[in-house]
Amino acid sequence: MKISNKLGFLALPSLFLGLGMNTETKIIPTPTQPEVKKPNIVFFIADDMEKYMFNCLPEGKGKNLTPNMDRLAAEGTVMFGQHVSSSVCTPSRYSCLTGEYASRSKSQKLTSFTKKMDGQTVVQWNSYIVSGQQTIAHLLKKQGYTTGFFGKNHVVEVDAWKKLPLNTDPTTPEAIKVLKNNAELISAELKKSGFDYSGGNYQDNPSYLGPEILRTQNIDWVAEKALNFLDKTKDQTTFLYFATTVPHGPANAENSWNGDRRITSEGILDKTPNVLPDKESIKKRIIEAGLAENGKIPDDVANMLWIDDALGALIAKLEETGKLDNTIIFFFNDNGQHAKGAVYEGGVSSPSIVWKKGGFQCGNDNRALVSNIDFAPTIYEMAGGNPEEIKNFDGKSFLPILNGKQKEIHTSLYFEMGFSRGILKDNFKYIALRYPEFAMNWTYEERKKELDEWNNFRIENKLEYHYTDPNLPFSHLMLVPGGGDAEYPSTLRYKHYYDVNQFYNLTDDPDEQINLFDDKKQASKIADLQKELSNYLTLLPGKFGEFKTK
Repeated sequence: MKISNKLGFLALPSLFLGLGMNTETKIIPTPTQPEVKKPNIVFFIADDMEKYMFNCLPEGKGKNLTPNMDRLAAEGTVMFGQHVSSSVCTPSRYSCLTGEYASRSKSQKLTSFTKKMDGQTVVQWNSYIVSGQQTIAHLLKKQGYTTGFFGKNHVVEVDAWKKLPLNTDPTTPEAIKVLKNNAELISAELKKSGFDYSGGNYQDNPSYLGPEILRTQNIDWVAEKALNFLDKTKDQTTFLYFATTVPHGPANAENSWNGDRRITSEGILDKTPNVLPDKESIKKRIIEAGLAENGKIPDDVANMLWIDDALGALIAKLEETGKLDNTIIFFFNDNGQHAKGAVYEGGVSSPSIVWKKGGFQCGNDNRALVSNIDFAPTIYEMAGGNPEEIKNFDGKSFLPILNGKQKEIHTSLYFEMGFSRGILKDNFKYIALRYPEFAMNWTYEERKKELDEWNNFRIENKLEYHYTDPNLPFSHLMLVPGGGDAEYPSTLRYKHYYDVNQFYNLTDDPDEQINLFDDKKQASKIADLQKELSNYLTLLPGKFGEFKTK
């Protein structure tokens, strides 16, 4: 008789007893391993923070009053090598939630624009997560998590969402009906994207949502919804995605930290939320900290304290419910502001903080290259999943880095933004800027039409515009002479902004001001990075100049 190995040695005495053998057996209990409890995970994402807003970065040391953020940085790990693959909000958030490059989006906003651009993929605010597409939330639900999404969306597509005119009175029954329906539509799509709970959602930043009366930030409202979620799920393992619309504009006091906290994207509340310290407390603490300027409260400092208060409230609630000791917190900013809309380091370098009780084995300061496409694989592995089994992931888990088992997961990083592409490798950066041929052949009249349409849209919505000369070159982000608003500062800060080929030695030139592309001494390094760019593009949708022609 052949005995299966699967029975193990304990099966043998039973077999002998069955044959009538007088065999005395002693049962030795098998030791059991304690069940590993999956960690709760909080992904806190701010909007358009500058590096000087982080006390944990050299640019901001001592300039802010952010005790909770400072605690995360001091007790956790600051990922100084953290980058984003695309440097505006929608594609950045897409990559965070899917683990994919934004050029993979199946949204018609992107795919139809690609056709219009003769097959060249142009990542802007168009790379939406489509209805039902797999996200990290879906994957975590399969691991037993309850999931919640609170605050700014601008990444999950909500096609039926309706924008009301600028002059709308949001207190009329008609407007209230539309705003309520919009909220329900957002919630329904977030559910299809894997989120069990949602609330306090902004489909975009307040200035772009329609009624001018509602152009005021409200972190209190978002925090209230998120804290309710943590109360409801105190006995469950949770994933909380918390997205502020701050410090993105409007950042002036009246429409941000010192505004009316009854104003929301869904209308005007009857009662002010009472979950965070009030406006007067913000003023008082900034003055006491010596951060007021001649008695005036700096809006940036106040808005950062407001964000920090929300973070602190989440931490306090996790502690109150006994979950903090088994929680991992990510604090991340969606993109760099110094070169928003471009692939310069000022746009794609965006350090993150990862915290857990007791810290990580890698220590407090880590310089490994990681990208926002790596967040979803990392979170999935933290939750007990195997990220290598998820075929859709472009990113890799950096948990082995945090745990001190690996020094790096990438030897190069790829960036895609508008009409530019970039490669970072060995602290050298190559940037390629390519436009579709038809746009380069536009007549003066065609260029003027494009610029006028852009500027008129900005004027109608009481927003800034910057250029009026149709002969100006296009920006990296848009086929608008001179460029739009997001990329405007970059056009002024970078000497070689309009060069079609750019190569920088970041060790000697961290601000990317000296273009070495024509330096013959750099020829082999340039060729290496160009080849690296071609390799990435081969795996991604869309054409790009001579690097990918089909």
